[in-house]
Amino acid sequence: MLNIALFGPPGAGKGTQSKRLLEKYNLTYISTGDMLRSEIASESVLGMRAKGVIEKGGLVSDDLVVQMIEENITSSSDKQGILFDGFPRTVVQSYILDGLLLKLDTQLDMMISLNVPEDQLIERLLLRAKDSGRSDDTLEVIKVRLQEYHNKTKPVADYYKERGKYYEIDGVGEIDEIFEKIVKVIESHRKDILTNIVLLGKPGSGKGTQGQLIAKAHKLVYISTGKMLRKEIADGSDLGKQVEPFMERGEIVQDEIPIRLIEKRIGNHPNSKGFIFKGFPRTMVQSYILDGLLMKEHMNVSAVIEMEIDTITALKRLNARAVTNRARTYDKSVDLIINRLEQYKEKTKPVIDYYRKQSKYYAIDGTGTEQEVFERLNTLVAQIIKENY
Repeated sequence: MLNIALFGPPGAGKGTQSKRLLEKYNLTYISTGDMLRSEIASESVLGMRAKGVIEKGGLVSDDLVVQMIEENITSSSDKQGILFDGFPRTVVQSYILDGLLLKLDTQLDMMISLNVPEDQLIERLLLRAKDSGRSDDTLEVIKVRLQEYHNKTKPVADYYKERGKYYEIDGVGEIDEIFEKIVKVIESHRKDILTNIVLLGKPGSGKGTQGQLIAKAHKLVYISTGKMLRKEIADGSDLGKQVEPFMERGEIVQDEIPIRLIEKRIGNHPNSKGFIFKGFPRTMVQSYILDGLLMKEHMNVSAVIEMEIDTITALKRLNARAVTNRARTYDKSVDLIINRLEQYKEKTKPVIDYYRKQSKYYAIDGTGTEQEVFERLNTLVAQIIKENY
């Protein structure tokens, strides 16, 4: 998902450039000005409240603006991102936007500012007033709006500069030239948008095998909490001794332990294109934990893929693994295997529902040969990466 805020004073050309960006990147367009004018034209209650403020060049209340923005975003689920034009206009609105996008399980990727000298802005806006007949483009109102921009909106730039998301572009020149500059900035920083995929499935569904294959195919980092915990046990570490009884029974260890291991693994790969998570999250609480871990690193979960197999297939696979050098201690007892299958059903179903509500849940058939499953999974992951990018 690609979320951009197009920034700049009135008359900088945000509307013109927005139209091209929408077409190129298939984004949802959030223009507070357009939304408010639409409300006014329909003479809605919100429109009538906003009309007097807009005609004087003031800013309408944040409460009113946020209501309209959230409604427009949630009604455009087929798009691959969001383009904000005219929002945020204040530092307070910047915090509001962060919170709103967090609620929608996403974040702003970049703010692109169009820099235009004030005398050219006034000239452009007066010309626009003649062409469009917009009542809010009189010289007096234009001066008020520009003053509002300097007093309240420019500090927004500092807010995003501190977060490494602010990029300034010369907004003077031909429309095509300016658009090329914007696209260059977007493309040069899209590489920072990472792909993070969670693999779910019953014990024996092949998550470990397929997770490593997918990680290698797409240059992602494979994170298996089980694998990391088994290494701690093999090394005889204090942590390993602490978790060994849980691992032997095939039970979920205390949440603070995988948190430490996952944080360390992520920290060891600062240049990664993303991560494949296997074995975490397995509970609703762990889902919240993973969201928090990724948010800390300015990331989020891109998709959750469940590898579906029936219980009989799971039992056969785990029994077969029990007589190989890949056997786990909990593979050698039918009771333990059944316990793990029951835990998966009981504890992981809410996780699936959680991500399904966010439109991040996918499922594939986990039966067949290793290559057949890989081909199905690889096709889906490639599609997810394309949409995420």
